[in-house]
Amino acid sequence: MRYDCRVPGPPLDEYIDDIYCLSGVPRHPRVLVPPMPSAHLFINLGGPVRMWDGDGSAEPVTLVDGWFMGLWTKRFLLEYPARVRLVGVHFKPWGLSAFTDIPASELRDRCVPVDAVWQRALDRIRNQLGEVTASNDALGFVERELRARLAETPSRTLDLVSFAGARLERSYGAVPVTALADDAGVGGNHLAAQFKSHVGLTPKRVARIYRFARLILSVDARRPVDWSEFALSAGYFDQAHASREFKDFTGYTPTEYLRLRRKFPAAAGFPPDAGPMPAE
Repeated sequence: MRYDCRVPGPPLDEYIDDIYCLSGVPRHPRVLVPPMPSAHLFINLGGPVRMWDGDGSAEPVTLVDGWFMGLWTKRFLLEYPARVRLVGVHFKPWGLSAFTDIPASELRDRCVPVDAVWQRALDRIRNQLGEVTASNDALGFVERELRARLAETPSRTLDLVSFAGARLERSYGAVPVTALADDAGVGGNHLAAQFKSHVGLTPKRVARIYRFARLILSVDARRPVDWSEFALSAGYFDQAHASREFKDFTGYTPTEYLRLRRKFPAAAGFPPDAGPMPAE
């Protein structure tokens, strides 16, 4: 499966990490996705995608034409069709708030049809994407759609969350919440309330997801791993703390994760393999 992406220019880059196309035959039809610091838009031009919560014990949800997904706080499973054609957007944790009036708490840990967020938009978007074959043209179309929908003047509270969130992003969650509030010139309770409004989570929980992302993205399964060193460099108090977080977020112990990664090596130049992992 091929992954093509572009990072949009200002001002979209304040709210979006990248716009991407997935196409072709999936290397691993079923993948486990741990919590990562992204909200999503998916426009599906291929067959249905199935999704399970957590350990896959519940009945799957079938996702068809297009859906938004807020920030996810627990792992989930995705099963791709035999051939994939999907255009997506990785939003920063606060990014969706710049493009919709729906409270972030209503999108957290949920998949919502595109038309529930952008009314009567999905058929037009899918039809226009269906007419282009080049990934670059599809990415350009989605970028123009996002620019047209970006609020001309973001609210002051979104600016506050974007400022504080960018610090968490750059530090992978290492900045204490009290320091975030002090630097922003607001109280901790006010900052937490605005994060809940625009992200759906408190800054402390967002920091936790960024910290885990740093841990998992820095692991090179091809080499011996010193988990104590990795835990400390990612901002964990000790290895035991990092191991508990790892098990909670992925369902695997660090040792089990390495075994899985070595059995199914990540594809070179395919960024989604850095977070999502094959589900056995």
